[in-house]
Amino acid sequence: MILSMTGYAVGARDAGRARLNLELRSVNSRFLDLVFRMAEELRLTEPALREAISARLSRGKVECRLYWQASGGGAGELALNAPLLDQLASAQDAVRARFADAKTLSVGEILRWPGVLAENGLDFAALADDVAELAVEVIDELIATRAREGEKLAAMIRERVAAMRALVSQAEPLLPGAVAEYQEKLTTRLREAVATLDEDRVRQEVSLFAQRADVAEEFSRLRAHLDEVERVLKKGGPAGKRLDFLMQELNREANTLASKAVSGAISAIAVEMKLLIEQMREQVQNIE
Repeated sequence: MILSMTGYAVGARDAGRARLNLELRSVNSRFLDLVFRMAEELRLTEPALREAISARLSRGKVECRLYWQASGGGAGELALNAPLLDQLASAQDAVRARFADAKTLSVGEILRWPGVLAENGLDFAALADDVAELAVEVIDELIATRAREGEKLAAMIRERVAAMRALVSQAEPLLPGAVAEYQEKLTTRLREAVATLDEDRVRQEVSLFAQRADVAEEFSRLRAHLDEVERVLKKGGPAGKRLDFLMQELNREANTLASKAVSGAISAIAVEMKLLIEQMREQVQNIE
């Protein structure tokens, strides 16, 4: 199974008086890059989430958003943080001792002070198991979306591989004709240049030209690289880096073919190959 690095999944879970919401979205990246955006009360679950995601994914920039909402299943009693209230009172007395005109804190200001007012009985540490179970479900969905996208990418690459094979088959028969055409042109030029034609010289020039124009090895390597691309796609798993390397090798052979082109037709085929390779390379960048 080929996985894309692009995917999205979201899930929710009721956990007593809290409703947990987990959202995962991923895009392509050279390595596995995890970004966590979560409520501070749930920050203690980050290590377990990081481990769970890393165990299932190998590449991609993954953004993890975890937050909670008060559930409608009955609200707990409100509780005041007595130690914090004592600290506020001491701080207020110290300030007013220095600044007699300073106003005292109002009830509203005290209640809005971070940490003063809490919902009694909501134990966020106890939510760790619920977060872990929710993470399994959402990661499964993320992988499923990446797999669906990966299958589309693999199908597109296979189409381009088939097109390149057709171009190789189209180019091979053109080479003998190009060499024969060169021989005819060379013979004509030499006849015009000298009174007596040295047939051995003509054969020597044609032989050298044929050696320079011989692209049989390039055709063989192109086929071998295309076979390897199909093998990697069939095997599945983390294949992006291997496919990226193969795209570089295919491009190298296409460049060599273009530099050795002995006719406009072969040159056009080489350009078409480079276009197909570039199209594949762009899609390979999204494969895990």
